[in-house]
Amino acid sequence: MPLETESFFAELIKENLSAQNLIDSDFTFVNRRLAKHYDLPEIWGEQMQKVMLPEDSPRGGLLTQASILRLTADGNSTSPVIRGNFVVSNILGEPPSPPPPDVVIAEPDTRGSTTIRQQLDKHRNLETCASCHDHIDPPGFALESFDPTGKFRDKYRTTGKWDTWLDVDASGITEDGESFAGIKDYKKLLLKQEDKIVRHFVSQLVSYATGGEIQFADRDELSQILDRTKNDGYPVRSIIHCIVQSNLFRSK
Repeated sequence: MPLETESFFAELIKENLSAQNLIDSDFTFVNRRLAKHYDLPEIWGEQMQKVMLPEDSPRGGLLTQASILRLTADGNSTSPVIRGNFVVSNILGEPPSPPPPDVVIAEPDTRGSTTIRQQLDKHRNLETCASCHDHIDPPGFALESFDPTGKFRDKYRTTGKWDTWLDVDASGITEDGESFAGIKDYKKLLLKQEDKIVRHFVSQLVSYATGGEIQFADRDELSQILDRTKNDGYPVRSIIHCIVQSNLFRSK
């Protein structure tokens, strides 16, 4: 699973492909076992191979790769909160703020709640919890179509009731009021925020390359990198070249 992600990112660099592919792409890398896990057409061999995705495939981009989906699950069940927090923190660069130290967060009474969505609705009805859940729950709902190992599903077993199956509801409404029916729709909404996503991506690359966090004073240099690559669709290798040539890299 990690090899898919490593091979995918290496391909973006090698072919200088757009950073949009981080959100949605028409290809990925699989071997025989991973292709079977993804319900893709059969391929042979244990080496990772680039494959074009069928038009109706829910795959494409980082978020639907098993390495990411497995990382954001506990092995037995999925949590829209954990997966949603991963998306807003690592893709959008908008981690939820911690609650004020003087705020007492009451635990809602979730008795009688059957589905994950019903349990989260109990939290959303609490004023102290609602703002964070409005922010992080929608992307988590969009990823509910994938089980803890990253396999696509349309039903899931309820916790503690292994003989009871419930329909997956991967729809939602974003904090900005835009609705989506599932992961495909949600990725389209993410692509509308391309500039924000790429800015965070560049910030993370700079931090990785220099070992230092982006500071407020670095914003102009960051904007110059984005301006130099925007007209070409934010190609990844070009972004890396711009970072290496910038004062952000040379002076840190």
